[in-house]
Amino acid sequence: MNLSALLWRNWNLRSRLLLIILLPVIYMFCSMVWYTYHSRLEEGKGELAERAYVVSTALAESVEYNLLTRNLAGLKSTMTDVMLSDRSIYRIDVLDADRTHVLHVISSEKALSTERFVEVPVRRQLVWVNLLNDAQNVRADGLALDAGKADGKNAAKNASVLGYVRVTMTATRMLARHSQRFMFELAISALALFVSAVLAVYLSLSLTHPLQMAIETLREIREGDYSSTLEVTTGGEIGDLQTSINAMSVSLQQAKQDLENKVQERTQDLMASRNEALKANAEKRKLIQKVHSIVEDERKSIAIEIHDELNASLIAARLEAQRIQHLAAQIETSEVNGEAAGEIQERAKAITKMTLDLYANGRNLVRRLRPEVLDMLGLQGAVEDMLRHYNSNAQGCQFHFDSEGDFSGLDSGLAISVYRIIQEALSNVMKHAQATQVEVALTMLEAQHSLQIEVSDNGQGFDIHHSSAGIGITGMRERVAAFHGEIDLQSSAEEGTQLIIRFPVATT
Repeated sequence: MNLSALLWRNWNLRSRLLLIILLPVIYMFCSMVWYTYHSRLEEGKGELAERAYVVSTALAESVEYNLLTRNLAGLKSTMTDVMLSDRSIYRIDVLDADRTHVLHVISSEKALSTERFVEVPVRRQLVWVNLLNDAQNVRADGLALDAGKADGKNAAKNASVLGYVRVTMTATRMLARHSQRFMFELAISALALFVSAVLAVYLSLSLTHPLQMAIETLREIREGDYSSTLEVTTGGEIGDLQTSINAMSVSLQQAKQDLENKVQERTQDLMASRNEALKANAEKRKLIQKVHSIVEDERKSIAIEIHDELNASLIAARLEAQRIQHLAAQIETSEVNGEAAGEIQERAKAITKMTLDLYANGRNLVRRLRPEVLDMLGLQGAVEDMLRHYNSNAQGCQFHFDSEGDFSGLDSGLAISVYRIIQEALSNVMKHAQATQVEVALTMLEAQHSLQIEVSDNGQGFDIHHSSAGIGITGMRERVAAFHGEIDLQSSAEEGTQLIIRFPVATT
């Protein structure tokens, strides 16, 4: 696509109409001016050539005698009279038969000469009269001729060329005269062009103004003002367009009103559903928090019962076994039934070992149900103890802990939730990450009144956008939501995982 097509595409309708109307008119105007100019020029040249020929012919007939008699004064007077009678003559030259310059006259007026001239020969046309009986003839040029020459010879002399008259015309006056005519015709053509341009502008305005008004109305409708209407000012296709725009405006206004009513109704329904969902969600959060609290209380109760009842029973069984072992030792010393005493002693040792194992398992169970270290050492000490346990049992993975701030004033429910979240995060690392380095940071942000947990590893990671959340992550999200916290989980394949959680902390 060429440049003109691109420019035409970007033009508005008025410019296109003006171009369509004025381009043929301007072309016709330029063609007419060019044709008139060249026709006038050619006409003037032809007129000059014709006049030069007439003048030179007349001069050739009138200067024959003066040229023959060498009457230069009379010759110059004749040439001057002819030049004064016609101001288009620039120069007159008289040449002899050998084309030797005899005399010339140049116009005294300031004019431009042409390079072309007309040259006419001056022929001998005099009839000789025998004036004397002595057969002497008088020659007009002062020379005596023999009267006895033959008539054919005299005829040849009469037809011989005496010289030449050369007339050079000037185009100044001709150009001035024709310029006046050309300027008059040019003025008429320019007036016609101006009238055509005014008419073209008027017609384009009469066509584009209604279209511009229609475009403005459509622009207002596009911006949302469907009440805009357009006055029908003309007929034909433009009138139909104006009527259609008005009808479309009314239809859009009605459709907008209907849509607004539907949107309002739907919005009310959605707001009601949202309020119900928020209410249900809040109730669910409260329920989850209460369930967590009940579970932790139940774990604490079970831990207490295990610690108080089971451990006490195990301690009593161990003491009884030790007593049996002591008595068996006394029987063995008395050498009474030594074989039975040895068996009793072995079984007592087995009972003692079993009670010790049960006691250790009970303490582990108590620690899992309710970490007593959390009550004794606080949140920071409990997390350190947890990481120390992982470092002693995990093979090929190092756990690092960093803490900042005072955690002694934390709510017990929030502290146990933080402990459980870190416990679940480390459990996920051990199960899925295959990491060699794990960083755990616990920070109290005093300026922001929040507690921040950060757990990061250098494991294999996962795609959080295409992987479904497991039960552990879902549980962590629920615990965070129960205390109005924020959770940010970032991970990608082969780049590890980073978990950042923030809990708001009330100031005391």
